[in-house]
Amino acid sequence: MTAGGDATRMAAQPADDASLAVALLAVDPVGLGGAVLRAAPCAIRDHWLAAFRGAMPVGTAWRRMPPDTPDSRVLGGLDLGATLAAGRPLAERGILAEADDGIVVLPMAERLACVMAARLAAVLDTQEVVVERDGLARRWPARICIIALDEGIDAEEMPPAQLLDRIAFMIGLDDLPRGAVVISPGPEIIAAARKTLARVVIQPELLHALCATALALGIASPRAVLLALRAMCAAVALAGRTMAREEDAMIAARLVLAPRATRLPEATPEEAPPETDPAEAMESESHPAAEQPRDEDLADIVTAAARAAMPPALLARLAAAQQAATRAGAAGRAGAVRRDGKRGRALGARAGRLHDGARLALIETLRAAAPWQAMRRRRDPRGDRPVLIRAEDIRLRRYEERSGTTAIFAVDASGSTALHRMAEAKGAVEMLLAECYARRDRVALIAFRRDSATVLLPPTQALARARRCLAALPGGGATPLAAALEAASCLAEAERRQGRLPLLILMTDGRANVARDGQTGRVAGEADALAMAPLLRAAGLPILLVDTAPRPQPFTRALADAMGGRHVPLPQADAAAMSAVIGAAARAA
Repeated sequence: MTAGGDATRMAAQPADDASLAVALLAVDPVGLGGAVLRAAPCAIRDHWLAAFRGAMPVGTAWRRMPPDTPDSRVLGGLDLGATLAAGRPLAERGILAEADDGIVVLPMAERLACVMAARLAAVLDTQEVVVERDGLARRWPARICIIALDEGIDAEEMPPAQLLDRIAFMIGLDDLPRGAVVISPGPEIIAAARKTLARVVIQPELLHALCATALALGIASPRAVLLALRAMCAAVALAGRTMAREEDAMIAARLVLAPRATRLPEATPEEAPPETDPAEAMESESHPAAEQPRDEDLADIVTAAARAAMPPALLARLAAAQQAATRAGAAGRAGAVRRDGKRGRALGARAGRLHDGARLALIETLRAAAPWQAMRRRRDPRGDRPVLIRAEDIRLRRYEERSGTTAIFAVDASGSTALHRMAEAKGAVEMLLAECYARRDRVALIAFRRDSATVLLPPTQALARARRCLAALPGGGATPLAAALEAASCLAEAERRQGRLPLLILMTDGRANVARDGQTGRVAGEADALAMAPLLRAAGLPILLVDTAPRPQPFTRALADAMGGRHVPLPQADAAAMSAVIGAAARAA
């Protein structure tokens, strides 16, 4: 039996896999960790959740935890009202402890902060919640299963990696056909499988096949193999058996390993059957035995099953996700992170002193003061105040603010560009302006022609104004490329001083023929542009040079290298294609 010949048998329908994930997760919810449902709010997602909830035992805890839930509600801690009333510290359990032996649903999981994801990962590892703050030290059991609802628009929006590494199933519900139905097994089947789960036996060759498949798919985390092993055990128990088979390993590879692939496995060449001695052949015919596949053949079969289940766009999504992870914490498309600001996303509270501009975290301050009220009332000569606050109790709010991005479009409006690509360039810029507006980025427009560069549109978020300036962009004349670089550099520096991140998109055919002092000629224009390039490189400005010439010249590539930017030649493309290429390059810059 060959891996390639069984590919059709190994590839199940996406709806069948979604239903199978429901059953396996219901058999071993804590061991498998949970599932990620990648889909916008839709009927099929609600059907999957309803099927999973119906497969769980009656009375199973079911809690929802939005991404902005405070730590005190997630982990638990001091019960402020009860503590102030009783005069002694009293604790309350959080969402995770309340969901012990139950389910925690994370809506908008792609917006989950990395700090909270790390705490959830620790709970999945230890299966308990540890709280040591506000004068409390508590431990609560938290054997939970997490259902992360990933509503990200593109591959860059996804739940944090430390959480994905501990969750078995990643299900793309958007890939399901219209009208697909998720089937839930009966509670009796799940109950019987749970009783059988502890008696499941896994042969060493099946474990070796899973490890070989993970290696072939480029999966580095050992947790993926452990989760695949738990899924294989659940599949065996669900089938009412105690001994694992080849098809159980294929299910685990298809559901757990295939969505984590970072590369396509190499095809295994067919091997010629080994030569055997005639006497041995006659002996084997006289004493037939059940043919057992070799470990290598079994690994190839399981790997082929995972390969057949890989979604077509999986590698593209993973590549984009890796680029997003590389840019995590650095200046990127969403802007740099600045903490302890006066606005932005709330990050909790910290101890500090009140000063101008500081914002008091009242609840956290009361939490810090509550455990000491009985002692302070005994020492305070005036007992008429209901709550005694000390300077060490003060807690200030912390915020995370992202600085915005300013996309500076420097568009060549010279005669050569107007002759060849001006219409396409305008269309591409207009599409990119709309994309920047959707991200709430600011845009600026510089046009250069004849002997100067003009800032037609200062940095703004007004899309209609940008479109009007773009429509009125004139064409014709020489190409003062050096003047355009100088104007873009000045504008980028002004934006950087205001705390914003500039991105320069230079669209030109590279036929520079005017220097900054007005001298004409190709030699002077190119030399002056190359002289400006090191200044842009030293500023660390992300730059995209889009070469719109019908035949890209070596000068444009040399200019991009001198500026430390990316050179994107587009000799033949319409506005939509040009916008797609520039947008992809901008996201990777």
